[in-house]
Amino acid sequence: QVQLVESGGGLVQAGGSLKLSCVASASIFADSVMAWYRQSPGKRREMIAGNLAVANSVRGRFIFSEDRTKNTIYLQMNNLKPEDTAVYFCNAAEIGSRREYWGQGTQVTVSS
Repeated sequence: QVQLVESGGGLVQAGGSLKLSCVASASIFADSVMAWYRQSPGKRREMIAGNLAVANSVRGRFIFSEDRTKNTIYLQMNNLKPEDTAVYFCNAAEIGSRREYWGQGTQVTVSS
């Protein structure tokens, strides 16, 4: 069974840091491009950081990393701003197919 499980969200003051984790099933991790997305209320879900790209809105503040021995990706978020408040999702896009998988999401709230 394919699973993506995020953790690490929470409430933080502006300027603070959080680190998100996403553990993926071994069956997909090796064959997928991994990325973090986020979605704020009333807005479209947007890709923010992954194997292939980092969004301009978070470049220099957010760092994507992965540990393939643990089938895990991370998102280190520094200098958080209130506009970073969103539900953050882990995504796995299977290479060579149109299949993709999503985690359940983890809430990040940044207070001003």
